[in-house]
Amino acid sequence: MKIAFDAKRITHNATGLGNYSRFIVNSLSASFPEHTYQLYTPGKGKEVLRKRIEERPSVSFHYPEGRFDKLFPSLWRTSGLTATLRKEHVDLFHGLSNEIPMNLKQNGIPAVVTIHDLIFLRYPQLYKPIDRSIYTYKFKQACLRSDKIIAISRQTMRDIRDFFHIPESKIEVVYQGCDPIFGQAVQEDVKSSVREKYQINGPYILYVGSIEERKNLLLLVKALKKLKEDISVIAIGKHTPYTDTVETYIRENNLSGRVHILTHIPFNELAAFYQMATLFVYPSFFEGFGIPILEAQLAGIPVIAATGSCLEEAGGPSALYTDPRNEQELRGLIESVLNEPKLAESMRSGGRENIRRFMPDVLAAHFMRVYENISRS
Repeated sequence: MKIAFDAKRITHNATGLGNYSRFIVNSLSASFPEHTYQLYTPGKGKEVLRKRIEERPSVSFHYPEGRFDKLFPSLWRTSGLTATLRKEHVDLFHGLSNEIPMNLKQNGIPAVVTIHDLIFLRYPQLYKPIDRSIYTYKFKQACLRSDKIIAISRQTMRDIRDFFHIPESKIEVVYQGCDPIFGQAVQEDVKSSVREKYQINGPYILYVGSIEERKNLLLLVKALKKLKEDISVIAIGKHTPYTDTVETYIRENNLSGRVHILTHIPFNELAAFYQMATLFVYPSFFEGFGIPILEAQLAGIPVIAATGSCLEEAGGPSALYTDPRNEQELRGLIESVLNEPKLAESMRSGGRENIRRFMPDVLAAHFMRVYENISRS
């Protein structure tokens, strides 16, 4: 099969949708080299991100060619791309980030779209009205026009069904995976370098994710206040206005020496942060899936996550779960992990078992079954 992908996120997004897109293409090309994978992106983006796509004969990048398409790359991505796909005789198009070109069906090109989450409908107060309107239109139209919808969790599948009134029979749940780098042992000299560079002293609890209200970092910071003083928190993620709220609480409660908020951490250092951590905590109110949980388990550290969305789907039975509004419950779980070595070890070993469900070859096989079913029909 000749499979085309919307590759904008591959070349432009360092985290999130970019990591997902690169993982899918790399997994498919490794497991099924007999197929062709054509990556269509409106611009070359960042070279460092393009290089994260593993070089294989079956994989190629494609960009706008005509003068008009180069001048209006967004228009090319939403409609002009179809003419190129038809000329290339692609067998299937996969939109990896919530949208597909508008005119695929009219041109007889089968389409799959991955929907990551509908958080903008579940938490509308966190989004500008114009953004909500645009997202709703794009996502719903992609669902209606596609032959199959990939939901990254059962939670997302339910949201697609309930908000867009799409039958479950059109939706396939295919979980996300994470980069194998997090499970590859980081050399001790690299760990020492990271500790020195970021002035890390002693054990720490790790959080990875945007510092935004929905992700609820403040709950972890509040729980830290009454924990023993030899443990600290390192939070790695993009700053938002909510970061000011967290930092104000840190200052007012004399926690500046125990909470470190870092941003723009190089990808090759992130694995070291995971592997050196004592515990990973993810107190988010709502997620489409929760890749950081997989990264933590692959790195071999215990995980505590929040109830209320899909994080139990990601973490499995070996993680512990807390009400995202209950500071005392979270603190109790953290103390249990810190004070009970047998519990911590069982969470580590259980996490390593859980992560096998999300290995690249397992997920690639699931995607290929979806593609082949569409091709046959």
